[in-house]
Amino acid sequence: MAEKGPKPDVQSGGSGITEPSLPLIQARKICKRFPGVDALQDVDFDLYPGEVHVLFGENGAGKSTLISIFSGSDKPTSGSTKFQGNVVEFDSVQDARKVGIKAVFQEFSLVPQLTVEENMYLGTEVSRLGKIDKKKIQKEAAAVIKRLAFPLNPAAKVVYLSRAEQQMAEIAKAFAGDEPSVLIFDEPTASLTEKETKRLFSLIEQAKKSGVGIIYITHRMGEIRQIGDRITVLRDGKVVGTKSTGSIDDEQLVEMMTGRIFDQIFPRIQFQVSEKLLEIDNLDLVSKLAHGVSLYVRSGEIVGLAGLVGSGKSEVGRACYGLEKIRSGDIRFEGLDITGRNVSEILSKGLFYLPPDRKEEGLISVRSVRENMSLASLVLPMFSRLGLLRHKTELLHTESLSEQIDLRPRGVEREVEFLSGGNQQKVLIAKALSRGPKLFIFDEPTVGVDVGTRIAIYGFLKTLSEDGAGVLLISSDLSEVLHLTNRVYVMHRGEIRAQLEQGDISEENVLRHYFDRKAA
Repeated sequence: MAEKGPKPDVQSGGSGITEPSLPLIQARKICKRFPGVDALQDVDFDLYPGEVHVLFGENGAGKSTLISIFSGSDKPTSGSTKFQGNVVEFDSVQDARKVGIKAVFQEFSLVPQLTVEENMYLGTEVSRLGKIDKKKIQKEAAAVIKRLAFPLNPAAKVVYLSRAEQQMAEIAKAFAGDEPSVLIFDEPTASLTEKETKRLFSLIEQAKKSGVGIIYITHRMGEIRQIGDRITVLRDGKVVGTKSTGSIDDEQLVEMMTGRIFDQIFPRIQFQVSEKLLEIDNLDLVSKLAHGVSLYVRSGEIVGLAGLVGSGKSEVGRACYGLEKIRSGDIRFEGLDITGRNVSEILSKGLFYLPPDRKEEGLISVRSVRENMSLASLVLPMFSRLGLLRHKTELLHTESLSEQIDLRPRGVEREVEFLSGGNQQKVLIAKALSRGPKLFIFDEPTVGVDVGTRIAIYGFLKTLSEDGAGVLLISSDLSEVLHLTNRVYVMHRGEIRAQLEQGDISEENVLRHYFDRKAA
């Protein structure tokens, strides 16, 4: 059961508040029903001034549904919410913002054709004599971005920004205008560099000292220890428990979240390495984000390409798939030169790239699971005959894939946009599996997914490798690099700084090359 009554001492989180106080948000018996599913069931939740209250749980556990109710973007089916002691029921996000509740959602709410500064004040425009005061907006937006210390141009149109820059713009919106009473963050660091993440945490600490209450959703356990005061774990729409972050370890958290006890998150992989599949020789990109890169991947092995966000590792993977322009160098697949080939040609050779942004590049959200799974395979003889789609074959194949990836719920006719993030990631993997490639390039495959889905994805990687496929694992998650690979290349500022064999792969060795330009 969730803790009730007076606010616990959250001094361990650095707020310095020890006296019981009135909750900013007090939710009781919150239920939310959608057709065929109870997203929330009798959820109790409290948020006090000056604390970071972490929401933790698997994808689909109800975290996003709960914060959508607090932020005014949805309404509960039943139950009540008090804000500063008064019962409230918001009709819109704007209503919530008026009382000081501001949210940074995992799915961005930016208007692509507007500038960063216009997005920051959209709906709360500064006006003068009945007209929008553009100069004041420009001045205030620039001040907010300077305070955040984000490398972001306030006059830039959102449509031209990278995902990391869009994440910064979304965060900047929350700090624009009147000071908030409550800040809600849903996976805010997924696309941020270490430097930007540290700056955000510093601002969260400042907000706490000012009495702001913060609801924080993350799947990164290190962040829970770093900034959290209390943590509420949700499972299947119900509260499993609420604890102080100092009173619970990672193993207990995983058990609460999944309902399962297990010794290891990472599987033991038996590598049976054979011939080279992918060879990259002295690769330079037109974007200058990667230069002089040389590496290889053999069948039956998982090769890590590690580095911080912005190190150039993703661009290398995209270049292999024809998504980045190449200035010089060679890329060979099974000895065949594929340098500069288009995606269709590369796919036909047996190489598949899974992008980190499943919403923008990996899936068509408004189409069904079946259509997404088979999309990359429709040209294969098993799916089409004389130019006509063989629907029965497609259905049987995608139903088999849904069982293989443990999709929940199983139905392949459901639109992808209604699935949790973890299930969407599984659909993306199934899309790759439908082609049966010889080599998979996984680019940040576990971004924004829970521990349960991570375990499933790691199981897929084990199976692929042991079945003889080659895997290039591009990851910013150090634990994945350490536990899943038999060789690791470390990138820093667009260059390969080290190649580590299995016996040399350690946290110390990898981190040394993450940061040190002179590392040998």
